[in-house]
Amino acid sequence: MAHDMNTSEGVGRTGIWLIGARGSVSATVISGLLALRAGLVESTGLVTERAPFDAAPLPTWDELVIGGHDIVDTALEKRVEQLSEAGLVPASVLRSITEGLREVETDIRCGYHPTLHTGSQAEAAETLIGDLVDFRGRHDLRRVVVINLASTEPPVPLVDAHQDLSALEQALADPTRAVLPASSLAAYAALRAGCPFVDFTPSTGITLPALRELAALKGLPYAGSDGKTGETLLRTVLAPMFTARALKVRSWAGTNLLGGGDGATLADPEFAASKLESKARGLAALLGDDVTAPLHIDNVPHMGDVKTAWDHVAFDGFLGAKMTLQLTWTGYDSSLAAPLVLDLARLTAAAHATGRSGPLGELAFFFKSPLGNEEHRFAEQARELADWIQTLRTDLGGTADTDAVVSE
Repeated sequence: MAHDMNTSEGVGRTGIWLIGARGSVSATVISGLLALRAGLVESTGLVTERAPFDAAPLPTWDELVIGGHDIVDTALEKRVEQLSEAGLVPASVLRSITEGLREVETDIRCGYHPTLHTGSQAEAAETLIGDLVDFRGRHDLRRVVVINLASTEPPVPLVDAHQDLSALEQALADPTRAVLPASSLAAYAALRAGCPFVDFTPSTGITLPALRELAALKGLPYAGSDGKTGETLLRTVLAPMFTARALKVRSWAGTNLLGGGDGATLADPEFAASKLESKARGLAALLGDDVTAPLHIDNVPHMGDVKTAWDHVAFDGFLGAKMTLQLTWTGYDSSLAAPLVLDLARLTAAAHATGRSGPLGELAFFFKSPLGNEEHRFAEQARELADWIQTLRTDLGGTADTDAVVSE
């Protein structure tokens, strides 16, 4: 549960705006926040609820308000019922949070649909911006953190309009073409609305040079990308062990089995490419590019929200002895991801309150492909995060708040 010392004097009421608000991860985030607020569950999995993070004045559960965009119309309550049937949300919790789910539903708006939208992307962005500004005003929020939890998109090749903000905004006004993928349009709208942006997916999002230019212009922080929840988490813990003990890794093969919406999306090789690249990047950084590292993602529909990852590591020991390590990880990906989303919302809000801008490299701890940080060793990332929270704590105790401002 949130601690009394979390006075949040420097952060205040904070909105969490979820892109993909009716998806499995978002529904788990919302259910978890409502359950935490009501004292129904423990704070298991929440990094910001353990020392030294719990000593920082982060927004409390009562100070967090959730809204979002989605292009599907399945009611949030129905989605959580499905998660409950799958064993993810306890039935007793579902009964207690139903009214809260209905209240959040009133703050979910229709998002940008690339194939159904008519008109320019500039017009679509204005609608998204208006939703964010309205949400912030109606709930008297000091800031809104936008977090992308939508389905993974295919990689997007860089074009001229992606390189420069002025060129991008000219291209966005053209009704005959779509220059930005949905994740990047969401990032553009968030920044234009004065909102920090977090990308929990491997999609293009805020990584385009023009959007980084916009973030700098607005003085906004951002973080990403691709939340580190399961198999990659284990890899960033175990790979440094081999290096530290001078054991030569020859190959590291992995297979992921999953169902649900993610399984269906990633069954398409074009969409899976972003995820596979993100998962492989950290291993290459930790062990070198000469390690054979095949990785597969297979859609197994009956598994639903459960994901199983199997890894086979072949390595050499002293005198060339051939050895292997095999490991299996099975769990609810949404359950692993949801507390990290809440952590990231609180920490990004605090960073915004202290006037930080640009990539929050100190949040590498949470991501497979961290922006603003090349460190992939999990223990080092944890130390960097702990050091950073101490500076946040100091700054929030004596730094004036920086409220979000819309400037078009």
